[in-house]
Amino acid sequence: MNSNLQLLHPYPFEKLRQLKAGTEPPTGLQHIALSIGEPKHQAPEFVKQRLRDTVDKLALYPTTAGSPQLREAIGRWLEQRFSLPADTIDPDREVLPVTGTREALFAFTQTVIDRADRKPLVVSPNPFYQIYEGAALLAGAELHYLDCNSQNGFIPDLSLVPEQVWQRCQLLQLCSPGNPTGAVMSLAQYQQALELADKYDFILSSDECYSEVYFNEDNPPLGLLDACWQLGRRDFSRCVVFHSLSKRSNLPGLRSGFIAGDHRLLQDFLKYRTYHGCAMSLPTQEASIAAWTDEVHVVENRRLYREKFAAVTDILRGKLEFTEPSASFYLWPKTPIDDTQFALGLYAQQNVTLLPGQYLSRATATGNPGQNRVRMALVADINECVEAAQRIVRYVDSLKL
Repeated sequence: MNSNLQLLHPYPFEKLRQLKAGTEPPTGLQHIALSIGEPKHQAPEFVKQRLRDTVDKLALYPTTAGSPQLREAIGRWLEQRFSLPADTIDPDREVLPVTGTREALFAFTQTVIDRADRKPLVVSPNPFYQIYEGAALLAGAELHYLDCNSQNGFIPDLSLVPEQVWQRCQLLQLCSPGNPTGAVMSLAQYQQALELADKYDFILSSDECYSEVYFNEDNPPLGLLDACWQLGRRDFSRCVVFHSLSKRSNLPGLRSGFIAGDHRLLQDFLKYRTYHGCAMSLPTQEASIAAWTDEVHVVENRRLYREKFAAVTDILRGKLEFTEPSASFYLWPKTPIDDTQFALGLYAQQNVTLLPGQYLSRATATGNPGQNRVRMALVADINECVEAAQRIVRYVDSLKL
């Protein structure tokens, strides 16, 4: 067996199940789960219809690179969404469809980590999506965690990283909008990351899966490729971005996304994926083309999230301390007691499940940045979210601190 498997931490939801084991919530209250970031809004009907219309294509083997039509649709979407000039993106060299960004984030790390280097290092935000950590460990790399807290606006402060860390770094993992914080990187912060990558010769991997869930229609989150273009970088050297239809289009079960950026990195990643064996089925490709070429359903999706956030934050304000996020569908509030005890007590008294923040982060020299915070995923319908917020208020009031 791969001995590095022993380095993997239990997944956050496994820890949550263990925390709740043996606790019986009140039977008179329906369970409300705000712990898992699984979209609950309706999947677009026209996407489901495209799947039905192309189901006979399941009889054909798909190519790993995906169809030219899908790559073209993705390339044009990137240009329109991130205000890039027409034909900036070369769909044949700079776009690669993937069967969900979760597997792509994992596989990309396996591709780019050089095991011949005895001490490869991946630099990750903290808290983080646990795939970043697992992928690094199974690739034979160590991790250096960058705490994201209220003092730095929940964006890693790269200026605090010692030079010896950058000298070992092979991959800097970014996540903007952040999971679980919803924080969005600025152009200046992207510029700093790019300058460090140039100086120390490492790769920038930007997880942008929440980029289409934002609250100001006139101010969408910046992306890494957009930042590259604004800063005069025309070949996206050292840079890749990951996007998904899961959150944007409420299609987590479709397992459809893409990676785009530096064509040299994508060329090697395509070689890896050819052996990895995760080509996207042709019906899924057809459905994905339909989704990437329509924005109407995405605008409506954001409207629903804005409505929920307005209602829930109005109820919780004054009861829990939180920063309203710029994007994503998470709240990341402070808890008045230990986050695991808060989550357990809320479940035991009010039958509402949240995810303890310390399950999403690691302890560093300055402590665990997730401790005394919880992740609240506002994915349920507005009535459930409002009911959950009211129950949280009742629970907070019951603590009598």
